[in-house]
Amino acid sequence: MDFDYDPIPFANKPQLTAAEGLARSNQYLENMSSRRTIRQFSDHPVPKEIIATAVRAAGTAPSGANHQPWHFVCIQDPNIKREIRLAAEAEERAFYEGKAGDSWLQDLGPLGTDAQKPFLETAPWLIAIFAERYGVDTYGKKRKNYYISESVGIATGFLISALHTAGLATLTHTPSPMKFLNRILGRPSNERPFVLMVVGYAASDAQVPRAATVKKPFGEITTFVEPASP
Repeated sequence: MDFDYDPIPFANKPQLTAAEGLARSNQYLENMSSRRTIRQFSDHPVPKEIIATAVRAAGTAPSGANHQPWHFVCIQDPNIKREIRLAAEAEERAFYEGKAGDSWLQDLGPLGTDAQKPFLETAPWLIAIFAERYGVDTYGKKRKNYYISESVGIATGFLISALHTAGLATLTHTPSPMKFLNRILGRPSNERPFVLMVVGYAASDAQVPRAATVKKPFGEITTFVEPASP
């Protein structure tokens, strides 16, 4: 998308009062505080329209020079999910058999993860998120992208929030390397796999590691720099 600078009026909504803004902020916090990464998914179907709407929300994320260097491949085909699982588990076995290193594996211990990834087939949807290393126009000419990881990371956060708001559970799966996704999904060489998102409803017997519910205290993650007192 190439445009000359052509500003248009900002379609701003009426400004909320401080009380209204705080109420909405607290509502959002309460909603997102219930989000948990899970690994036991139901095979109950999820309508394509919900997935599409969540991806549209992700596509509204800010990006370097507005180049939007992302592509979302939404996978429902059981044969493709099976192929992805086999490829991912091959990488995961190498990871857990020593590639990760003792320190990393020790940190993963409280989360109870291993090389088996049945959720890649059980969950009704996988969303493979790709980051464009560079863009390609309709004439095949390369275009540089900026702040690629930051931009795609923000869009991924939007996607997680949108899916959670729709009542869905997610898992961000990142086997390393993930180049097999390009091959299986037929994505071009200018795209690199960023995250494989597992999406669906939580199984009725789903559990989460207690350790994953422990978040850093607000004071540990936040610093306010305020005006000095007069």
